[in-house]
This record gives sequence, structure tokens and C-alpha cells, in this order.
Amino acid sequence: MGTADEVAVASGDAGTGTGATAGAGTAPGARTGAGAGGGDGAQAPRRRGPALLAAGLAVGLCVLVLLVLAGVAVGSRSVPFSTVLDALTAFDGSTDHIVVRDVRVPRTLLGVGVGAALGLAGALMQALTRNPLADPGLLGVNNGAALGVAVALGLLGISDPAAYVWFAFAGAALAAVMVYALGSAGRSGASPVRLALAGVALGMVFQAASSAILRADSATFDRMRFWLTGSLAGASAEVAVRLAPFMLAGLALGLLLAWPLNALALGDEAGRSLGVDIARTRGLTALAITLLCGSATAAVGPLWFVGLVVPHAVRAACGPDQRWLLPYTAVFTPVVLLGADILGRVVARPGEIQVGIMWALVGAPVFILLARRRRLAAL
Repeated sequence: MGTADEVAVASGDAGTGTGATAGAGTAPGARTGAGAGGGDGAQAPRRRGPALLAAGLAVGLCVLVLLVLAGVAVGSRSVPFSTVLDALTAFDGSTDHIVVRDVRVPRTLLGVGVGAALGLAGALMQALTRNPLADPGLLGVNNGAALGVAVALGLLGISDPAAYVWFAFAGAALAAVMVYALGSAGRSGASPVRLALAGVALGMVFQAASSAILRADSATFDRMRFWLTGSLAGASAEVAVRLAPFMLAGLALGLLLAWPLNALALGDEAGRSLGVDIARTRGLTALAITLLCGSATAAVGPLWFVGLVVPHAVRAACGPDQRWLLPYTAVFTPVVLLGADILGRVVARPGEIQVGIMWALVGAPVFILLARRRRLAAL
């Protein structure tokens, strides 16, 4: 639990700032080896018409807009709604206006971007690896990106987000390679549970190294201690603006890969017969995951389970078609992330509970439920 930024502002510190077989070749109601979450030969989700799916996506966008407004209006410091509107339309430099415009607005917008980025990264990882436990946090990618940022900040003194994000990209890519190499070693190959265990183990190593590097400099550690637990607190407009291009590029690339991933889910040979370049699709998917995880982690620190929970829930609702699964995930993950952040600000006033902690309370039980299934089949 940390001290809220809004309280710091009020005290004068404001200046510091896929899946199962899908796609055109899948018959409605066909049985698959793994359902929404790697079930035991469960019936594939019933197909819903495009109109119904589009309506559900529109509802999700409306809910997201409402939560964005709530994120700006609600916080650990009580600010009247009329004052919130004045801060957005007629800024006068008062403490309440600074809290709203310089603290809550960047924090909320960054929460939308980070939620969409990590949720989409998780869905892409599940589609690429056919692993129902694939998640940027569980597979160590986020902690690898965090280690890259820690090296840039603690050892090289780089404080510009546009500069240290490249270290986050390098750390994310290196972590992905190491986790896959460790999880696929041996005769049994890369099973979902083996990859998850390898990711958790290496993620802990990366996290310990990040903490050790940042603790070497007390000033840097004091500034980044909430970042290490995964927090939207302290998010500034500068960070959001500097990292937004990378998030947007990753989101656009990931959404454009929906059809090739549908074809890839049918198998390599079937994918090639449909005109998909298998190596190119996998390479672009890996690039999108690196962009999304690196930029999101550079912004708010490592978050666990963000890319695990929502894709599974969305897959149960709209089916395994990536053309719907990916946009649904990109919309509904920030809905849940913003909800967790707002709740963390309210329940511990005048302090706050970091969003990484709030999210872990939801994600950990889901992970345990999935991992304890009798037969955790690949997607």
C-alpha cells in the first residue's frame, strides 16, 4: 500500500511530478480438443452472429468510456464533480485542478493503453503458442522488460521514457527466448505447465535483479518502488505521450494479425494452403508482443495475470475467432484494469493499494483454477 499521488499534490509535492481451432475452416458447433480454457474435450462455444458480437463490442466501449470518466472523477482525494469539470474546461492552477488534470487524467489514459496492450499481448501469446496459460507476466516477459528498464535507470542513468523503452524491448525479447528454451528442454517438450513454471522461475530471478539494481541508488529506488509492484500511480503526461506511439504500433500490428492467426490455428500445412506465410506471421506476432509488453512495462512496471484472465473470459463469450477475440480483449482488459485501479484508490483512503496488487487478487485464483485442470490441453 502506498501513499496516493493526489495526497502528495495536496501537500505541495505536485511539481515532482489462438486458441482452439477457429476461422473460416471451422464448422459451427465443431468439437475441439480444448475449450475456452483448455478444457477436457468440451463443446466449442456456440457461434454468435456478427451483429450480436458488434453490439457486445459497442457495449464494452461504452463501459470503458464510463470508467475513464470515473477514473478522472474518483480518487483517494475527494474532489466535487463540478470541480472536475472545471479542471477540464477552465483550468485555474488550484490544487484540485492540478490533481485532476496532472494526476488523474494521465493515469487514467495510461491505464487504458496499458490494459489494452497487456490484454492483447496475452491473447497473441496464447494464439501463437497454443498455450492456455500464456501471459506476459507468467511467462516472465514483463519482468524481463522491467529488468531492462532497471538497467537503463539504475546503471546507465537514462531517465527518458523514449530511451529506456528500448531496453524494455530488449529485456522482453530476451526473456521470451530464455523461457521457451528452458520450458522446452527435455524429452517432454514445451507443455503449457512447463512453460508457466519456467516463466515464473525466471520472472522471479529478473524481479530480484531489478530490485537489486534499483536499491543500489536510494533516490532511484524511492522514485521507482511503486513501479516495481506494478502501479499507475505517478504516471505523468510525458510518459504517456512518449510511450503511446509504441503501444499504438503494437496494438495496430496485433489486430491486423487476426486472420493469419486464425489460419495458423488450423495447423502449419493448412495455413500454408490458405496463403499464410507461417514464419512471417510468427515473427510479426512476436514483434507485436514485444512492442506491447515492453512499452506497457516501461510505463507502469511488471503486472501479472493481466493477459491471462480477460482473454479466457472473452473466448468463452465470443468464441475462438481471432477477428473478434483480439478487439474484445483490447477493449475489456482496460475496463477491468481501470476498475481495479479505481477500487484500489477508494478502499484505502487516504492511501491506495497498487493496481498490481489488486489485479493479483483476481488473477491468481484464475491461474490456479486453470493449472489444476486434469488435462490442460493446448489451445
